[in-house]
Amino acid sequence: MNEEKAAAFFDLDRTIIGGSSVFTFGWVAYRNGMVPTAQLLRDAGSAVRFKFSGASDDKTEAVKSRILEAIKDVPVATFTDLADEVIPKLLDDVRREARGLIDLHADAGRDTYIVSASPVEIVGKFAEAMEMTGGIGTVSEIVDGIYTGELAAPFCYGKGKAEAVRRVADTKGYDLSLSYAYTDSAGDLPMLELVGHPVAVNPDRALEAIAYHRGWPIVEFSRTRKKVIKRTTAASGAVVLAAATYALGRRQGKSR
Repeated sequence: MNEEKAAAFFDLDRTIIGGSSVFTFGWVAYRNGMVPTAQLLRDAGSAVRFKFSGASDDKTEAVKSRILEAIKDVPVATFTDLADEVIPKLLDDVRREARGLIDLHADAGRDTYIVSASPVEIVGKFAEAMEMTGGIGTVSEIVDGIYTGELAAPFCYGKGKAEAVRRVADTKGYDLSLSYAYTDSAGDLPMLELVGHPVAVNPDRALEAIAYHRGWPIVEFSRTRKKVIKRTTAASGAVVLAAATYALGRRQGKSR
């Protein structure tokens, strides 16, 4: 393994974007007659709670069920068309600080990835639109060009997300001890523990407590009156990157 080769892995919801990619997909699916009104309203309520309190194992299990239910018996081509509608909406929700941080890693020579529980078809296309190296997401089973409603690989959350990152690292030859991971949720703790530079971004209470006690950087995006570095006891390169991207985001925001 090349010890100089590293990557940066970014969670999607509440990290790169401010809200829920799954709800955005649900809205597009609703407009295309795939989701009933009652379910859309329930999803909207869940999206609001998610925006302010983050994910949990129970919420994420429900998301997995919703995704698999929505795409069951749907042709892959139909879902791909929906993904094409979702991407512009997600791009509109990208946090400027996250965009700057991704660019800083790329400029430093690190490959950059989105890692999300959302369908890989959406995550991959979004990563391409963001000009990142790749997207890692939930892979659903396909038979004869139709989604079966079952998983084809472990759900890309918790340990499943860490396993997916490790597979990519093994394939690409990344040194995970030199790599970075960014997320808002304690549910992604296995991914954070996998890399040498874990960073809590807009963390839920559980992750904030864990990061504080372990000395991991804690950063807050989209706070105009607060520093991007909320609290840290770690002298990490991620702190410098976070501070730089916050300043970059402020400049970009003022120039618009």
